Amino acid sequence: MSESLDQKNTPLKAHTAKMGLGLAALGRPGYINLGHQDDLKRDYSPESMQRRAHEVLDAAWQAGIRYFDAARSYGKAEVFLASWVKAKKVDPADITVASKWGYTYTADWQVSLPNGQAHEVKQHSLERLNAQHHESRQLLGEQLDLYQVHSATLESGVLDNQEVLSRLGELRDHGLAIGLSVSGPAQDAVVRKALECHVGGRQVFAAVQATWNLLEPSAGEALREASNAGWRVIVKEGVANGRLTDRNYDPAFKSRRQKLEAMAERLESTIDAVSLAAVLAQPWAGVVLSGAAAAQQVCSNVAALTLSEKVTPDQWKGLVGELAEAPEEYWATRSGLSWN
Repeated sequence: MSESLDQKNTPLKAHTAKMGLGLAALGRPGYINLGHQDDLKRDYSPESMQRRAHEVLDAAWQAGIRYFDAARSYGKAEVFLASWVKAKKVDPADITVASKWGYTYTADWQVSLPNGQAHEVKQHSLERLNAQHHESRQLLGEQLDLYQVHSATLESGVLDNQEVLSRLGELRDHGLAIGLSVSGPAQDAVVRKALECHVGGRQVFAAVQATWNLLEPSAGEALREASNAGWRVIVKEGVANGRLTDRNYDPAFKSRRQKLEAMAERLESTIDAVSLAAVLAQPWAGVVLSGAAAAQQVCSNVAALTLSEKVTPDQWKGLVGELAEAPEEYWATRSGLSWN
């Protein structure tokens, strides 16, 4: 049931499906996806949100998804995932569970916060790693397969923090696969720096979770290098937080939307499926995350699995060339998305 990413690294279970489910939009009332409040029907009680999360997890399971991604800062995402695994009596060998440390959820189950108050606060310290690893283990137990530094950046200094790296090496040596997620216009530089991180003569990391989509493909070459090094590459934000779906009516996006609609019509599919198919078509992409917050979105997203091979590599490359934004522009726009 398992396959080594690299003979020097901790094995991660491998599954045939290339699509996974991320729980960022399911574990807390507020998120930055376009139309998130409509997905949740503005019903934010923990009981309703757990029920909805379980419905989406059920849909993902039925669609063949076996990779699930959470984080300490995703509200109750780990709680919802753990309760679903228990309720469905899922065999731990049949799924891969990933989570992350480094951000603390601070929104207190609110969607709208006072100016200056953050939904989550970042700290890449040894103390935060130890505390959050303990919390994740309490909720997920031995089900936890992959533990990732949440949004590693050059500025945070986490990849230069020898105390943190040594502790991650200890966790690796005790059988937990270690990874990192990256964000921002310098994703490629962070990935390359992480490739050089060693503890005890072995690479610290075995996986990377990065943003790559038709609007922001700048990390592609670094992700190819990571894949060639034996890492599992997990891709997040394949539909750019809803910007690459039919919810994006921004006038500035109109010409790009028309190009996507033309391809979707030709393939008898949807904009979101085409966008995710473009990610699935990348040879280095190991797992592509759906960020679905409703069961019907899972069904729409997984249609991408049948599309990626219906378009030639040159056609995908051409679409990227027509839609891509400068990394700085993309990340500035993303930073301006409203929590809803």
